[in-house]
Amino acid sequence: MRRPEQLAEVIREEVSQIVGYELEDPRVERVTVTDVRVSENLRDASVYVTAEGSEAEKLEAMKALQKAAPYVRRQLGQALNLKYTPELHFVRDTVEEAATRVEELLSEIKTESQTRPSPSPEDEGAGEQRKDEG
Repeated sequence: MRRPEQLAEVIREEVSQIVGYELEDPRVERVTVTDVRVSENLRDASVYVTAEGSEAEKLEAMKALQKAAPYVRRQLGQALNLKYTPELHFVRDTVEEAATRVEELLSEIKTESQTRPSPSPEDEGAGEQRKDEG
């Protein structure tokens, strides 16, 4: 595994601990760190997070994380003892939200197809006959 990927995994674990147990802001209580991607030069880290709640609560959680980023970075630097601690950029991870939405849509389609009567062979033949006449 390359150095940025190794560092990303360690950062993900540490930031999860810091956000989960050290931040006292109630807006970040339902935040989960899902992934971290570190730049090749190890100077920047994108921290992907999901938040539970309404859209407004999710936006507030992201604001709280942006505000707490310098603190989280300091704590991370102390924990990892790196020469240079990457700048943290919190990013909302929408993959899970998108997957949930796709599942809902597929469920709706399945429900509609089960409640809608399927066309009988006579109906299909009648439709073809009308096309021929026109």
